[in-house]
Amino acid sequence: MAKDSISRRDFLKGMAAGAASIVVLGGLEGAASLGSGASESSQGGSAADVSVEANGTTMESVAETVKEATKAANGLTFTPGTYTSSARGIGSDVKVEMTFDETSITAVKIDASGETPDIGGKIASGMENAILSAQSADVDAVSGATVTSDAIKKAAADCISQASGTEVTLKEEDSTASGDWLGTAPEIADADIKETIDTEALVVGIGTGGWPALMTLAEEGVKTYAIEKRENPTGIREDIGAIDSRLQQEAIKEYPEFAIDKMEALQELVRYSGGYIDSDLAKVWINESGATVDWLTDIFEGSGKYFMSLEGGVGNISDPGRDKAYATGHSPHKTEEFANDQSVTTNSTFQEYIDSQPGDVTIRTQCELVKLVQDDAGKVTGAIALDTKSNTYVKINASKGVIMCSGGYATNTEMMKALQPQTLDMKVNYTLGSTCDGSGIKAMMWAGAALDPTHASMMFNRCCVKPDETAGYKTTGKWFWFGEQPFLKVNLNGKRFCNESGPYEFMLHSMVMQPNHTYVDVFDANNEKYCEQFDEVGCCRLFPFPNGALSNMPYSFVWGKIEELIADGYVQKADTLEELAQKLNIPADNFVASVNRYNELCAKGVDEDYGKEKHRLTPVDTAPFYGVRTCAWHLTTLNGCRINTDMQVIREDGTAIDGLYATGDCSGGMFATTYPNLMTGLACGRTMTFARHAAKQVAMR
Repeated sequence: MAKDSISRRDFLKGMAAGAASIVVLGGLEGAASLGSGASESSQGGSAADVSVEANGTTMESVAETVKEATKAANGLTFTPGTYTSSARGIGSDVKVEMTFDETSITAVKIDASGETPDIGGKIASGMENAILSAQSADVDAVSGATVTSDAIKKAAADCISQASGTEVTLKEEDSTASGDWLGTAPEIADADIKETIDTEALVVGIGTGGWPALMTLAEEGVKTYAIEKRENPTGIREDIGAIDSRLQQEAIKEYPEFAIDKMEALQELVRYSGGYIDSDLAKVWINESGATVDWLTDIFEGSGKYFMSLEGGVGNISDPGRDKAYATGHSPHKTEEFANDQSVTTNSTFQEYIDSQPGDVTIRTQCELVKLVQDDAGKVTGAIALDTKSNTYVKINASKGVIMCSGGYATNTEMMKALQPQTLDMKVNYTLGSTCDGSGIKAMMWAGAALDPTHASMMFNRCCVKPDETAGYKTTGKWFWFGEQPFLKVNLNGKRFCNESGPYEFMLHSMVMQPNHTYVDVFDANNEKYCEQFDEVGCCRLFPFPNGALSNMPYSFVWGKIEELIADGYVQKADTLEELAQKLNIPADNFVASVNRYNELCAKGVDEDYGKEKHRLTPVDTAPFYGVRTCAWHLTTLNGCRINTDMQVIREDGTAIDGLYATGDCSGGMFATTYPNLMTGLACGRTMTFARHAAKQVAMR
């Protein structure tokens, strides 16, 4: 891993490694010769020590020449001293401290400790080195941590401005993709591999897909090795979608409306995806998910620490809306005895189960996939990974197969620009969400995998921005769980523009058609009563389900968070509609007219404009009034590499890549265009069902 501080010696080594680039400034002769005397490790580490002179030039004189060249290039001189600045990252204000002499930056210190610990929080030392070596704030962002990188660069530019007395601005980022987001598989020499491991199965990524794969392989007695790039395995999403579980079958006796016709479910998935779906693959989830949830229920409840519940709700069936809801969600909850025991988690429960099974399972964290290994026939025989603690390469031979559970590409801006740029227009940055950078997808494509033909993402309208901000991936927002409640919503011109009731992404896709891809949620003092009246389903429900199951978030907790948003200047509160419009920076005349028209429709009980259900037509007529600018919370991407019904990764011609399996967000074939959130927990249930299926296939090899 990168060192915690940057010394002058490191700076000089970096200058030696990059000396050839200074030739264009006319300030360094013989740079090519000097460059050949310095080498970098094949893992992209710092330059090797240089203890000899090159063409009679010492390292110190090189540094002095670089300083003069930098001065000539930038036209800047500095008032010596130490300067500080900060800029907003994804979860905190990132702080930068820079020291200058008359002509150069001599030291950089970055505090990103408030960022996501094993993503933006760990890039400080690398960015310190980059800025010091470049003598500029215009350095490359770290893939997967672009928000934190951009904050560091902004703060560094301000430090340079302070020291030079000249306003320094960063280069405008190209809003289009470079076109080469895939690149090519890296070449790793055998001599650079410091460790070789032999196993039967390799699982890449430990989370919603990795855990059930490991538990199944352990049951089957398979020797398994698992790698996870983060410091700790991630947990699972705790809404697990399934059809025909024991819990559902029991609930149907009292609530017959919970019954799900499997063919109808398949047709709904086809409709949501616009036909871009492998129907046979979808049928694997439809037919096997119930048994998977039963298996998980037995594991959770067998531990004595959890119980499983069915989120039994399908909305108001006497006043149905445009889009049907299905009672597919299942959630594990801690028993009363362990409710406050922080050591008890879904991960610890899964680990205990693995330990009780015959298979030998080894989990290695801070070890990230570099590339898959194939034999001459194209069979995947293992992988090469990088141990980021020791910065050494590891080769893992897997005789039975590799199961990819590596996630999507939500944090890879280049991939997002190329594959779904419209999502970048809808989303804002927020600390909770996918941390995956597409590295698993790229590794599979280097091995010959086909990618889904069109994009998909899971987005919830649960983020907000301040009244002077709009949606977009360069904006950092706050969590706003109220966003999916079907209150009145208007665009930034103050006009209502759609039916606010329905799938989350229908609302967000309608938002894209509006100015600045942003809308305003509007509600009044009666919002608690209305939230219960809405009879929502899934994770946005704020009250217990009809069958008594608990909601993910109770209203009282969510309202407490809204009060925090009011204090922080996100949610606006006003005594009049005119005052609210002013605070939200939207036209008051349009806004008041929209509210008046909406209230008329509520009084009639018929939405003559957009067709919202009667029980969700709730007036905005009781002060205080509330409003907030709402945008997309991007949880993950959902288009990945194509797989067949045995979870084997396939090529463009449909043939399977021997030895390679995938599940979860790195795999494809299940989603396109719109995520069907009214089948609660579908993505999680798909991932866990497919993981178990893949593991059984590998075990049989």
